[in-house]
Amino acid sequence: MAINFNNALGVHPQALTLREKRSEVLASNLANADTPGYKARDLDFQAVLKKSMPASNNMEQTQQGHFSPNDRLLGATMMFRNPQQASLDGNTVESHIEQAKYAENAVQYQASLQFINGRFSGLMSAIRGE
Repeated sequence: MAINFNNALGVHPQALTLREKRSEVLASNLANADTPGYKARDLDFQAVLKKSMPASNNMEQTQQGHFSPNDRLLGATMMFRNPQQASLDGNTVESHIEQAKYAENAVQYQASLQFINGRFSGLMSAIRGE
């Protein structure tokens, strides 16, 4: 009997991919904290994860110009973050908020890795007959 890894690992491989891409977006925000006019961006992790699940009905691009590749990340529309205190130069990056979001994302990435590790350990135990 073959092992179906999609069923065995659940949502965690998709979560890892999304967390990795989100960390890139947040790091880009931090890198541009002093760039005049730069707008902080983020994505709604829960909404993207729901769209990436196989059972959902995902929208598909049927015309070349329907979705802008620069505004989409793994099927999610990139959103701009609303600043709590706007900068005079138009930059909306607030370093302390971006650092907190980045750290939170890193912890959640580690949690997904641990879940996957636990699933593989369980599969290995089942294969060995333990």
